[in-house]
Amino acid sequence: MVETVDYEKKAEMKLPRLLTRLDVVSIVIGGVIGSGIFLVPAKIALEVKSPLLLLLVWVVGGFLSFLGALTFAELGAAMPEAGGMYVYLREAYGSLLSFLFGWTLFLVIDAGAIATLAVAFSANYLPYFFKMSPLATKLVAVVFIGFLAAVNYVGVRWGANLQNLLTLIKTLAIVGICGAIFLFGRGNPDNFVNPQPGKFSLDLLSAFGVALVATFWAYKGWESATYSAGEVKSPERNLPLGIFFGLAAVILLYLLANLAYLYVLPVSVIAGTPRVAAEAMKVAVGPAGASIISFVILFSIMGAANQNLLCSPRVYFAMARDGVFFRKISAVHPRFLTPHVSIIAISLWSIVLSLSGTFEQLFTYVVFGQWLFFGLTGAAVFVLRKKKPELPRPYRTWGYPVTPALFVLAALLISVNSLIKEFWNSLAGLAIISLGIPAYFYWKKKELKERR
Repeated sequence: MVETVDYEKKAEMKLPRLLTRLDVVSIVIGGVIGSGIFLVPAKIALEVKSPLLLLLVWVVGGFLSFLGALTFAELGAAMPEAGGMYVYLREAYGSLLSFLFGWTLFLVIDAGAIATLAVAFSANYLPYFFKMSPLATKLVAVVFIGFLAAVNYVGVRWGANLQNLLTLIKTLAIVGICGAIFLFGRGNPDNFVNPQPGKFSLDLLSAFGVALVATFWAYKGWESATYSAGEVKSPERNLPLGIFFGLAAVILLYLLANLAYLYVLPVSVIAGTPRVAAEAMKVAVGPAGASIISFVILFSIMGAANQNLLCSPRVYFAMARDGVFFRKISAVHPRFLTPHVSIIAISLWSIVLSLSGTFEQLFTYVVFGQWLFFGLTGAAVFVLRKKKPELPRPYRTWGYPVTPALFVLAALLISVNSLIKEFWNSLAGLAIISLGIPAYFYWKKKELKERR
């Protein structure tokens, strides 16, 4: 006997709109700022070899990311539903492509991100304060994921409050660190301008492009705010403004941090210093500086991981509501009003990846596909303006059509760069994405049977 589903009753159970504009700002800042600003400057300095170019790379990367935010804001305001990018891809290109995005997000992108952050917390930074065995670090990674899952399980307000707290801590900490460097570091203003950039050449342009890709990774994460659009109050206004304010704050914090690094370290030293923030603090306040940075990074990592567990389960929830994922994942907790099964599912899979040690390799596989989805979402603004001109658009992308076109071009260039530099990994990533095709048709067939 085929089990039947009461779709009308299921549709009544909705996620409550409890998130404010401040929550959206915290989701953006907390999700974008992980450990990138403490590590990425070395890679950029190694490529461009000039402080002016180093700062310009961060400005350009922030500007292009902001163009993406302007583009996504139109989609989020017009379709303020749980799932964000998944919904925009579905409406623009159909359910297969949107499913493949959600499939990859669950299987690798977000689960891999959570696993990476959990292992970085337990194996890379916590041991700076406590000596731990390999088994202990694995147990801490599991507890780390379990704790964040539990907080988000018992209510979106709980998850958002934790996000707000962690974002406040990391923001004040970064400002405090930069202030300490400027106050106590015996810096050299000459570091801001020398050495001068070399004459324009294709090699210099190529180096700038490679460095720019690194900044895109450091800025990535603001798009996750759209996943929780179904729980934002007055989303037509609060979602776009929250993303704008959050990303603008991130750009300012990143520039402030890089100016602080340059104040006490010449660009040549930054290029050879993997942990540039720790080195800058060591110069400013002595050996205790490294401990301070490690402590701040612990909170920063936790904020980035919490953002994933606060936002990404909404994508799988939306997929299940569409009948193209495990049906139980569409459930809303009767008391806590959260997509609790979806939260449990992504948490368990993240734990498996963290214990298996395969998450880093899986992550490299999907870089190409991930940025391809990013570009397609940006292009959805063009598609939907033609396909659904009647769709209410409380906010329309500023600078259209140039703004979304530039963002789509940037995403395409990153995809091509990944394909060229990591050809076989990119093919492996496409294979992982393609595995979702038979899964999609399986769930579609199952949905049709249940509706009969």
